[in-house]
Amino acid sequence: MGRSFLLLLVALALPLAAACAEASPPEERRGDDGALRVDTVLTGLDTPWEVVFAPGGRILVTERPGTVLVVEDGRVRDRTYARLPVVEAGEGGQLGLALHPDFRRNGVLYAYYTTREDGRLRNRLVRLVEEGGSARQERVLLEAPAASIHDGGRVRVGPDGRLYATLGDTANSGLAQDPRALAGKIIRLNLDGSVPEDNPFPGSPVYSYGHRNPQGLAWDEEGNLYAPEHGQSAHDELNLIRPGRNYGWPLIQGAQRRKGMVAPILHSGEEIWAPSGAEYVREGPWEGSILFTGLRGESLHRVEVDPEDPGRVVSHREYLKGEYGRLRTVVQGPDGALYLLTSNRDGRGDPAPSDDRLLRVEVRGGGE
Repeated sequence: MGRSFLLLLVALALPLAAACAEASPPEERRGDDGALRVDTVLTGLDTPWEVVFAPGGRILVTERPGTVLVVEDGRVRDRTYARLPVVEAGEGGQLGLALHPDFRRNGVLYAYYTTREDGRLRNRLVRLVEEGGSARQERVLLEAPAASIHDGGRVRVGPDGRLYATLGDTANSGLAQDPRALAGKIIRLNLDGSVPEDNPFPGSPVYSYGHRNPQGLAWDEEGNLYAPEHGQSAHDELNLIRPGRNYGWPLIQGAQRRKGMVAPILHSGEEIWAPSGAEYVREGPWEGSILFTGLRGESLHRVEVDPEDPGRVVSHREYLKGEYGRLRTVVQGPDGALYLLTSNRDGRGDPAPSDDRLLRVEVRGGGE
């Protein structure tokens, strides 16, 4: 199915829509703490994974089969943005994307994708450079084993100016407890790919370990890092990440405790969230909230923590449950609205999945 757009008026006059399809009215979703106005910005997507807002009003959207779409002047650009040796294998493929803090000047961005080398699947974190409106791979910063499941894939630049990425355990749970292995980790690099001198394990990119399959990274105003993580048959987690700490997988999960291991600040118990992308809300009615999306759970999760204790959850709510299917990620755009990607074409949902879409969610009303 071809790309199509629904007319959308956005604050700051961001060119997010085109007249390629007839506009439909926005949908209102009401809760006890306000209303959500939901607009469809872009349809016809194929298993999208990441959305990034670039200077000049452009939007970059990755699709797991290997595409990086560019939306500019209200249309999806025909010209390929980046040609990378991506292999879509199970949960792997074209995954995370992040801009260098000085992207407007240097055109540098970072991508995480799955490829095949010498017959083996590999996950790569690479540095790209934009030239003439397209991006080329400059060099590989990190390469790790991949599998058809548990490939992690989120890439973000933290408030400390370092590059972070999530790596799943590639279905080999024992590797998560080995600080020397890259699987089952959150890693941290300098923007040039070198290892920061203040990393917890000297000479190693490993920042935290004992993870099963983390797919989200979000920092609050104080620099606290939060990461949602897939559990095994439920027991999904939201973790407060500290450098060098062991988050327990596969020895503990959910409500379990063990000396020397960090328990999550929130977990799903016997319910399945299948959490993915995360965002910290910096403005608007939900300012100060931590958000993450749910795939199997088909919800947008909103978490509030104690301002005096970043590890204590004071409220957890779910929104849009079952309304749009599997939700892959959430990002707050330059206009203050929330942008969500669905993930209904990845073979995990309806036998005849619908096309995926980019949604714009405007929060009207705040907390109690």
